Amino acid sequence: MSLAPLTSNALAVLEKRYLKKDLQGNPIETPEELFRRVARNIASADQLYNPKADLPCLEEEFFQLMASLDFLPNSPTLMNAGRELQQLSACFVLPVGDSMEEIFDAVKHMALIQKSGGGTGFSFSRLRPKNDVVGSTKGVSSGPVSFMSVFDAATETIKQGGTRRGANMGILRVDHPDILEFIQCKDRDHRFNNFNISVAATDEFMEAVEKGKDYPLRNPRTKEITGHLPAREVFEKIVYYAWKNGDPGIIFIDRINRDNPTPHLGEIESTNPCGEQPLLPYESCNLGSINLSHMAKNGEIDWEKLGSVTERAIHFLDNVIDMNRYTLPQIEAMTKANRKIGLGVMGFADLLIQLGIPYNHPMAFELGERIMAFIQEKGRQASYRLALQRGSFPNFEKSTLKGKWEAMRNATITTIAPAGTISIIAGTSSGIEPLFALVFVRHVLDGKKLLEINPFFEQVARVEGFYSEDLMKKILEVGSLKDLPEVPEKVKRLFMTAHEISPEDHVRMQAAFQKYTDNAVSKTVNFPHDATVEDVAKVYLLAYELGCKGVTIYRDRSREEQVLYKGIQPREEEKMDGFKKERRPRARGDVMHGSTRKIKTGCGNLYVTVNEDEEGRLFEIFNQIGKAGGCAASQSEAIGRLVSLALRSGIDPTEIVRQLKGISCHMPVWSQEGRILSCSDAIAKAIEWHLREKNKAKVDLKEAWVEEKTPIFGKSNPIFQRGACPECGGPLLFEEGCVKCLCGYSDCG
Repeated sequence: MSLAPLTSNALAVLEKRYLKKDLQGNPIETPEELFRRVARNIASADQLYNPKADLPCLEEEFFQLMASLDFLPNSPTLMNAGRELQQLSACFVLPVGDSMEEIFDAVKHMALIQKSGGGTGFSFSRLRPKNDVVGSTKGVSSGPVSFMSVFDAATETIKQGGTRRGANMGILRVDHPDILEFIQCKDRDHRFNNFNISVAATDEFMEAVEKGKDYPLRNPRTKEITGHLPAREVFEKIVYYAWKNGDPGIIFIDRINRDNPTPHLGEIESTNPCGEQPLLPYESCNLGSINLSHMAKNGEIDWEKLGSVTERAIHFLDNVIDMNRYTLPQIEAMTKANRKIGLGVMGFADLLIQLGIPYNHPMAFELGERIMAFIQEKGRQASYRLALQRGSFPNFEKSTLKGKWEAMRNATITTIAPAGTISIIAGTSSGIEPLFALVFVRHVLDGKKLLEINPFFEQVARVEGFYSEDLMKKILEVGSLKDLPEVPEKVKRLFMTAHEISPEDHVRMQAAFQKYTDNAVSKTVNFPHDATVEDVAKVYLLAYELGCKGVTIYRDRSREEQVLYKGIQPREEEKMDGFKKERRPRARGDVMHGSTRKIKTGCGNLYVTVNEDEEGRLFEIFNQIGKAGGCAASQSEAIGRLVSLALRSGIDPTEIVRQLKGISCHMPVWSQEGRILSCSDAIAKAIEWHLREKNKAKVDLKEAWVEEKTPIFGKSNPIFQRGACPECGGPLLFEEGCVKCLCGYSDCG
């Protein structure tokens, strides 16, 4: 079988992040060779249980499973299987104990995991509260939130390199004495950018919310009750900050532990970064997704094919556990003792379109529940058969599965993961999310922009006779079909986008899939910008009522640095909202003093002149690339003009350095001062060197986000120089707890 057709976007993502490369960064394998590499490596695990196993036959079976795009494993498996790293897991949970040694052991272990491409989840609920006694020093504790900043800073440093970015989940129990500080710890957007945070809400707390009662706070060190808080006030605070910027989410921790298959090993305290995988301390999980858009046949679901793909995917994921190279011995021991896997789905929205069912129709909820029940049952049967051949997971005898099954290979079978990047490779919709938009702009080389249209929508538009380039551009601008008279009503209903789906229906879909999912469901509940705090509260309560294990919400454009537009332009009234004064550049004097530095770049020698005003403040720069003309010279001149404008307008030069430094091009070079990645990088370093020589500023490059020093917003709100994808310039989407782009970029890896 040959490789299924890949979209241009899929090819770009594979080349950028997945294919093996030489020392110059050029791909040295094809997508087909990638799938062959992974299939061969994962199939070889069968030899551990049967020395006479037909490995070539199994390799071909696994290859066809992936090459058809019917199923794809999580990104680390695609990236690393059959390569030196061989780290195949996507998610981990690490314990954080209540001592300095345990805390920094967790930081070290996190660093090792993130270096290898994994995401990490933590519960900080064991840490004693702020101002509690510290016996060894007779001092007082600074509390869990202060220690979270250590984890955040370490991740910030680690994520500067590697193919996947570090991401964390931080969780605190609602009955921890520091819960109020935790709830609002991401109030300012520049704090804890490497964390998703969630409150672990107990049944006791939710019942107190319902009844309007107080609930107790407990010191985790002494287990004693230290006070009480009004449950509704705390709940309202959680809801308010989620409404304000998307954090915190909520996980229903008691519900999660009721489904814990190995309670004798302890309680589940945390989840992975996107929230879909609750794990015990030191557990990891291997995830994969079935492409539901390939499961439609003649307007119906091909149940036979779905069952076959499910069974082969379970075999594949179980083999991954044995082929994995674990970062820590504790993780290997716990993972192999429970052998948890998480098989989920992607392409659900595309499947509904093929079946002619609108996403928010009752039939869609029923179908989601039915599909997941089928996958769960077929997956359990496949795991049972594997257990008869290979043995049950070692902790099976004391597990909750013992009384229900004679044997079971895996403690958990199903998880609904985001599937963000692998859904791009598969050319289908993400996870169980609705379509975010029908028409996108894709940025390609030389600054060109191409319209990318949902293939199902384009096909319908052409068949129905209303397709036109002008209409596609109009859809791009407005973001949906709702107010377009050219589009038939039945098409509008079928192709509703995420922001047209009511928040309640988002939750209902999550609950439908959760009913037959062992672990949890990654899903973002989208709200329009004008949604109220009360709207968010209703959704949190509905999620608890319907049996969800957690909920993440996102209100459109609520995060300053993650602007999320359905169309291509912000509303006019929002462009100036909150501004108190206008910046104007200072006038230039007749005489300036400065220095010129010669820097070797891939485009030739670059001469950067940095001038100061009479008070010694940086005022302007001039750039010239040798005697060259053309694009390189014009671009360096443009950068110089914009930097000069920023300097004359009072922008801190260290912030300009942060924006330019590290930008790379295809021709990096080495100079006496180190590696020069591009002309932009060279200009930044010239400014930085000038500042260092003058001893006027120090550039802290650990800070990824830029905060304006002059308060031009009403309450000195931070201004972030980011709103588009840093890799392709396209729009950033907020889905399943992550900021991501259609090109494959993700803040969560």
